[in-house]
Amino acid sequence: MDALIEIERLTRRFGDFTAVDNVSFRVARGDVLGFLGPNGAGKSTTMRMLAGFMPPSAGRARICGHDVQSDPLAARRLLGFLPEGAPTYPDMTVGAFLRFVAAIRGFRGAERTERIDHAVALTSLGTVMLQPVETLSKGFKRRVGLAQALLHDPPVLVLDEPTDGLDPNQKHEVRTLIARMAPDKAIVISTHILEEVDAVCSRAIIIANGRVVADAPPAKLALLHPSGRLEDVFRQITAPPQPVTQAA
Repeated sequence: MDALIEIERLTRRFGDFTAVDNVSFRVARGDVLGFLGPNGAGKSTTMRMLAGFMPPSAGRARICGHDVQSDPLAARRLLGFLPEGAPTYPDMTVGAFLRFVAAIRGFRGAERTERIDHAVALTSLGTVMLQPVETLSKGFKRRVGLAQALLHDPPVLVLDEPTDGLDPNQKHEVRTLIARMAPDKAIVISTHILEEVDAVCSRAIIIANGRVVADAPPAKLALLHPSGRLEDVFRQITAPPQPVTQAA
């Protein structure tokens, strides 16, 4: 199956520090990839490079065959991106913000209304459409960010911590939504919540110190530890090396 997301030897350096080091993977339509790693592992930096918001120091990323650096407009038309702490215009109401995003995406008239209504229904934002974004809870702000990512029904979704700040019921709703959309899209979810991977992901990549250290379906990854628990595998793979002590 052709990949909708292609990342080849992606690298990002900040001075002498290498945040992402030679990362490669592909994601096909129908795949939900959980992108895992401890804080500072390079997850968000990789997501930003994939979305074209940060240039790589080396390597390349493609969305549906379009290079995100050399052909950015074509790539972004096919991408729905929810970054960490998704930026919005806090003084705008939810409805005004979504109308603004829809207009930027090129939707007008009845089609714009239809797109907004569909995204609002998917993310359960109907009760807060007239509220300024700045007055919303963290969970509702996250749902506004998710709504703008879904507005144009893109074939590729890149979601950085999509359930951050949501209560258990809201998390379940978002996971159900992702599972429902999965057959028609290539989806990458950057998360630190391992139960999310078990719930919705068909595949998981673990990154540590900027490098891919594991890539397999969650059930197979779990077998790498005697307990059969994904959290134990994650802890084992990403643990910093212990210093070698010399015998007296």
